[in-house]
Amino acid sequence: QVQLVESGGGLVQAGGSLRLSCAASGRTFSSLNMGWFRQAPGKEREFVANIRRGDDSTHYADSVKGRFTISKDNARNTVYLQMNSLKFEDTAVYYCAAALVPSFTFRYWGQGTPVTVSS
Repeated sequence: QVQLVESGGGLVQAGGSLRLSCAASGRTFSSLNMGWFRQAPGKEREFVANIRRGDDSTHYADSVKGRFTISKDNARNTVYLQMNSLKFEDTAVYYCAAALVPSFTFRYWGQGTPVTVSS
């Protein structure tokens, strides 16, 4: 089992920045591929970014490319999502997710942290 706890969400003005954190426990962090997803009101959950175990290669949704950065600290078992140049349409609940390598099928999910961007 993997437990994921997100933090860092909140209210920010358009153009501002936030950094989300996700602390993982229950399994060796080095055995996990990590990702961030989001769900806006009335919409389905969508992929935001992921990071691969080992080489730390990353992949982003087109909607956040160039504005968001995913990173991780293996010593702290924590993955981050740095969000810059936030837009109103980034408003959503953001979820951290984990997949057992080598898969990117995310089986473990956090409880979510809300991000609200005011226009």
